[in-house]
Amino acid sequence: MTNGIILLSGGLDSLVSLGLSKEQYGISLALTFDYGQKSVKKEIETSKIICDYYKIEHKIIKLDWLREITHTALVSKDMLPEKIDENSAKNVWVPNRNGLFLNIAGAFADGENYDYIIIGANKEEAENFPDNTKDFIERINSEFEFSTQKCPKVVAPLLNCDKNDIVKLALEHSIPLQLVFSCYAGNEKHCGKCESCIRLKNALIANNATNYLKELF
Repeated sequence: MTNGIILLSGGLDSLVSLGLSKEQYGISLALTFDYGQKSVKKEIETSKIICDYYKIEHKIIKLDWLREITHTALVSKDMLPEKIDENSAKNVWVPNRNGLFLNIAGAFADGENYDYIIIGANKEEAENFPDNTKDFIERINSEFEFSTQKCPKVVAPLLNCDKNDIVKLALEHSIPLQLVFSCYAGNEKHCGKCESCIRLKNALIANNATNYLKELF
């Protein structure tokens, strides 16, 4: 039987990745990272609810030092960007975030005998975020051949999907979108203005899933 770990923020991509992959990859552990991001409280709260829903273990990994070297709006007092453009990654960049998270998950896999690591990397965000690309995933997998004995495989089930596709998959597979929290701001409800909220809102509208708008925003 295979055994998998998922990187879980509670956002759309990680929630749908979990819903699609739990059985196939035997996901039994979710890692949520606290690096001082504005939304950390809601991410942890949401991820715990999702883990309870799917009956998997939830661990929170604190990375206080990462906040100290992050100088963008995701952790600073700067205003969050309210549009999607070529500066999207620059405005919310966290130094080596996905590389770091996957290597931490790789250590768990190596030490606790996990076969797979699931990440919500996707085609839409790959346009602005290079650590969401197929090349990045392939190179991390190559790295694990040298840096671990277990050689876990990183899998991105949404790699060829944009946000519209992801919401469509969630609806088709009865994944609980009402549990999602994709906002960078970290208020009780989605702000509706930040880049992440805009992507989620547009995808819900495109899939005629506007019933979720009132509940989430």
